[in-house]
Amino acid sequence: MHVMEIKPNTPFKSPENFEETIHEAILTIADFLENKYGAYLLGTGMHPLLTLEETMVWPHRHRQIYQAYSKVFNLKQHGWLNIQSFQLNIPYFNEKKAMLIHNVLAEICAYLPAISAASPIYEGKFGAYVDNRLYFYMTNQKEVNSVTGDVIPEYIFSFDQYRKEIIEKYSMELAEKGVDKCLLHKDWVNSRGVIFRFDRRAIEIRIMDEQECIKSDVALSCFLRALTRGLIKDEPNLLPHVILVKDFNSVIAEGSNAKVSHPKGKTAKQVCEHFFKIAWENASKEEKQYLPLIQKRIESGNLSEIIKEKIQRKTQKTDLKEAIVSIYLNLVKSLMKNQPYF
Repeated sequence: MHVMEIKPNTPFKSPENFEETIHEAILTIADFLENKYGAYLLGTGMHPLLTLEETMVWPHRHRQIYQAYSKVFNLKQHGWLNIQSFQLNIPYFNEKKAMLIHNVLAEICAYLPAISAASPIYEGKFGAYVDNRLYFYMTNQKEVNSVTGDVIPEYIFSFDQYRKEIIEKYSMELAEKGVDKCLLHKDWVNSRGVIFRFDRRAIEIRIMDEQECIKSDVALSCFLRALTRGLIKDEPNLLPHVILVKDFNSVIAEGSNAKVSHPKGKTAKQVCEHFFKIAWENASKEEKQYLPLIQKRIESGNLSEIIKEKIQRKTQKTDLKEAIVSIYLNLVKSLMKNQPYF
């Protein structure tokens, strides 16, 4: 009930169109909230002070979906009630290209939280992970593990395989638990970090925490598009899935300094530096306007690491809650002004 979702009715024609349209929407909503309720909009991956008792699952339109989920899963937990993500849809034009994009994204997304993590705090305390949103995302549907899998998706080589081994598997297990038909055989129920949205002919990426402002979300979008474009030019050498999962778990726990097993780097930061070179070489002129922001995230640390460092520094002069409020009020300003927070 505390989350506002903003999405376009049609794909954006350019990164600038993306940025201008969504930022205008944010200002419109923010103006309404402040004038009517004295409330603010805030970016990032988790609300830093919210307790589970202070919010609830959406009870209005489409509530039957959450009612169906509640028959199997405990919705009164982080992972259902307090996570905010930036979801990007990349189009595909045929099955062969779709498989290639999906499998390349599996590798990218194992290391992407080193750049996109933005959830260091929840319930007024530092979490054990750099990306706490993804930690809770990994565990919120443990009653039926096939829904989320390892978050990093398995390699897939045909739509038929995807439907049989992913969608049919979790649909069967959910049916055994007695869930309503509204959750069965639906592609959007798949909670891996990369999924197919067949109605849109798109691949949806769910790994990224919501950032502090729209410009930062657009920068992630440009980075992912350019990097994917570069990696699929030649037949990629895919790393074993088990290595990707192991590295992903290290990255969400330790962030950019996580030790990994990628051939292009011993740390997640080094892998991201390698990815950035590929993205820059394959970026359009418009995309290159946003990529320096990603470069700075790689050099200086992701938003989660930056927030934690600033709060720890501030607690030398004040208590933790006051420090959290002070830093996150600055993040509110970042969202309104559409200025990245460093």
